[in-house]
Amino acid sequence: MFLSGVIDQTFKKLKAQTANLITLSNLSLGGCAIISILHNQLHLSLILIFTAALTDRFDGMVARKLNIESELGKQLDSMSDIISFGVAPALLLYTAALSQFDFPGIFFTILYLACGAYRLARFNISDNDGYFTGLPITAAGCLLTMCYFVIPFVSSVLLLCIVIVLSILMISPFTLKKV
Repeated sequence: MFLSGVIDQTFKKLKAQTANLITLSNLSLGGCAIISILHNQLHLSLILIFTAALTDRFDGMVARKLNIESELGKQLDSMSDIISFGVAPALLLYTAALSQFDFPGIFFTILYLACGAYRLARFNISDNDGYFTGLPITAAGCLLTMCYFVIPFVSSVLLLCIVIVLSILMISPFTLKKV
């Protein structure tokens, strides 16, 4: 009987942390993407960022399905997202194309990060009631990461403009229905 109670408690604790473990996988993939960029493995970082997007999709689904949504999980998700869809994509594009602009490249890369952080903070304190306000950072980060594919075919100025547009869209007031 005692052992059964211990197993039950352990299972409940593990179940409660399932979504957070998936969220930490997102964070880990984003961290690995950043390290890959630092080692000039840009293609690998691209794969890691997109894999992080998949895990980001699943953590919320698991939390809702298991009825284990929490304030901790919400905050952890945002912190993971700023790494995986803020820092990693921005560093990827900066390293691959925007570094040639010197200060403007640095400025607009940091602007993207600041807008992403602002968007996540606004999301965390707002009453979301089924809508996103502004472009979600996951979408912005995936779009920014996809820009890596077109670097050989488009002007670096266009890529800089895309960074600016994505930054503005993240903090803009338009709303999107959650899927």
